[in-house]
Amino acid sequence: MFETLTKFFITGGFFMIPLGVCSVVTLAIMLERGFALRRSLVIKQSLARAIADLRYGDKTTLIEQLSSDQNTVLARLVRSCLLYMPWSKAENSEALQTKARAEVSQLERGLVFLEIVVGIGPLLGLLGTISGLITIFAHVADNGGLATQGMLIAKGISEALHTTVAGLVVAIPAAVAHSLYCRRVDDYSVELETICSDLLGKLYSEAEESVPNE
Repeated sequence: MFETLTKFFITGGFFMIPLGVCSVVTLAIMLERGFALRRSLVIKQSLARAIADLRYGDKTTLIEQLSSDQNTVLARLVRSCLLYMPWSKAENSEALQTKARAEVSQLERGLVFLEIVVGIGPLLGLLGTISGLITIFAHVADNGGLATQGMLIAKGISEALHTTVAGLVVAIPAAVAHSLYCRRVDDYSVELETICSDLLGKLYSEAEESVPNE
């Protein structure tokens, strides 16, 4: 099998090199993002449950302890929220949104490369095929008519199409991974926003209620 893959790669010509690089980097990003986007590294259920169970006006001792002990995205957002408690709710909410955008940007790290591979993979394959066909027909023109070299042309076209196949093989997994990971990041973003909004509402409810109406 290794010999077959090696022959397939060599037959494809020069454009198999960038496609090979794209495939290696794509695989690395897929594995790294698959690990980084695990739920246990983004939202720990214990902290989310503690925020959900928090009553208006209750002390935040448990939440402070859990957020300091964890290194998840939710824990970092909660620490930011608690750090800016002396600020007004509007100022704290704005600071929290800024922090959340930075965290989401980290969750999306590397996904842009998968999107690029989805676009350029088939194009590199097509470019390799066209380059191979140009070489084949140039060789035929220099050495005789089409009728006498039909088998040579057929073999050459078959070899030239290797890059097209390779481009699709690289692009299809990248497209699937990009879609799945983007959807996962979107789901996490909605859940984090919901939890943090709930926490902000509970932290500032008592202070808001104590302000006299004008």
